[in-house]
Amino acid sequence: MFESKLRIAWNILLGGIDRTPPARVRKVFLGCSAQAPSIHSILKVRSRRSFMPIKPFKSEILQLADGSSVYWEASGNPKGKPALYLHGGPGSGLLTGYRQHFDPERYLIVSLDQRGCGRSRPLVTDPGYDLRANTTQSLIADIELLREYLGIERWLITGLSWGTTLALAYAQTHPERVTEIVLGAVTTTSRAEVTWLTETIGCIFPEPWTAFEQTANRRPGENVIDAYYRLIRDPNRQIREQAAEAWCKWEDVIVSLDPQAKPSARFADPNFRINFATLVIHYFANAAFLEGQEILKNMGRIAHLPGVLIHGRLDVSGPLSTAWQLHQRWSGSQLVVVETEGHGGPVMIKEFAKAIAGFADE
Repeated sequence: MFESKLRIAWNILLGGIDRTPPARVRKVFLGCSAQAPSIHSILKVRSRRSFMPIKPFKSEILQLADGSSVYWEASGNPKGKPALYLHGGPGSGLLTGYRQHFDPERYLIVSLDQRGCGRSRPLVTDPGYDLRANTTQSLIADIELLREYLGIERWLITGLSWGTTLALAYAQTHPERVTEIVLGAVTTTSRAEVTWLTETIGCIFPEPWTAFEQTANRRPGENVIDAYYRLIRDPNRQIREQAAEAWCKWEDVIVSLDPQAKPSARFADPNFRINFATLVIHYFANAAFLEGQEILKNMGRIAHLPGVLIHGRLDVSGPLSTAWQLHQRWSGSQLVVVETEGHGGPVMIKEFAKAIAGFADE
């Protein structure tokens, strides 16, 4: 039984596909494509991979109809091509490095702290917060409200990790508002992906998974994610904090196969840790609120849009199979497989910036 599970896990990790790349699939080794480029093309690509740090030229709080508020910021060229960046998590909030993925002379770069995290208010951990108001559909509505507020007709949509789920869900809801899509570390937060990440993957990491599962204190018939969803909403803050700490330790395990990988420094902050874990568990337990409207089933809505999917072959937390299946149903897409990385890394970020640069003049 164990060998069978391990075989299944390995096939999922490798994407369950023939390793020979078909058309529109490009493999990347150590930052270069499988076909050796010319010196001229290397210099051209490098010039597009990273830009100097910049600050927003405008940032505001957008008031929502339900009394919540969302922080947003804009940087780059006010008259440039509009582009939206969606952060990961859910619940990670904005950092500053994302701005360097865009040419500030050619792009109007917009982003926001998704509701319940970062500088948006209230935080999901504030007393009396109603989790029912925080769903993928509400995030999509927030994005549309911001687009309308800024007077943007259409924009390039980009995202990393959870941000790819939100980007795809937004694009499928409002395809007429999207020019292109660029995604890195691709997920759709489906029920199958959540089960893989919280249970099946335990056959690859049995020691830390055992500790993760034991902290869940599962009731009869309860799966791991539902047990954590119960704990993270417990009235006792100590129970919530213990669940958040265990969840974040597990996140540190599954994002890397590198035994030298270090824990996320952000998880050392107990306030960030519990806010992050609450939102992640909330969305994972509800399969991103997309059951019945799964992203993979609705790819026909955006198959005509140009897009680039960038994914690491060694991504054990979000196997390549998800990006591959999306690519198979997305005629307008290109799949870039980074052979040497997992759920993110410097090569992936370079490819992400390169893809964004490729759409600057479209």
